[in-house]
Amino acid sequence: MAKADSSSTQDFVDIREIYEDVLILKTGGLRKVLLASGINVELKSEEEQNVIYFEYQNFLNSLEFSLQLIVHSRKLNVNNYLKLLEERETEEEDELLKNEVAEYREFIRSFVAENDIMAKHFFVVVPYDPVTVPSARGLGKILPGVLAAKKTEGSDATEEAEGRTEELSKNILQLNQRVDHTIAGLHNIGIRTVPLNNEELIELFYNLYNPEAIEKENISL
Repeated sequence: MAKADSSSTQDFVDIREIYEDVLILKTGGLRKVLLASGINVELKSEEEQNVIYFEYQNFLNSLEFSLQLIVHSRKLNVNNYLKLLEERETEEEDELLKNEVAEYREFIRSFVAENDIMAKHFFVVVPYDPVTVPSARGLGKILPGVLAAKKTEGSDATEEAEGRTEELSKNILQLNQRVDHTIAGLHNIGIRTVPLNNEELIELFYNLYNPEAIEKENISL
């Protein structure tokens, strides 16, 4: 029963592979995920706000492809921070400072227990969908089948696999050009962006599908 449930869950995930920091979808499309900083526009002066709006408008007008903007909110896990404070309290020799650390630790613990502290992360998803989409069977051979084919000298699949790898590399190059344009455009607005690598993408989707699990260290800019 558990195996069947796992299989049905995977049906809702459109990702086939994560390769060279790129999401390869079951449809053959490619996606790159950027972690973005935020801007509190309300704290800016009217002149600064107008500049931001103007640059954002210019950025949108410069796009020849669609972008997906995602705001992800989750409850902040402060267990590691509380453990750090506890260690600091134990190591502190000054009784006055020790008591202050203990009081502060208790304040944080009780405050979080009574209030949901939310952490927000902002993501930008840059797409590239090749004009000619390979079949699902063909995609399955890109990774890791292409590597296996290369290890077999004289294999009939080697030439075909190398062709798919070359095509994939060209598509990733096109995607990266879009990513560079997006990063530059958002930088003009004052938003810093960082492309997620393979490990960070795995961590991101693990946390998305396991929100109640103990999460790893937060991704940071």
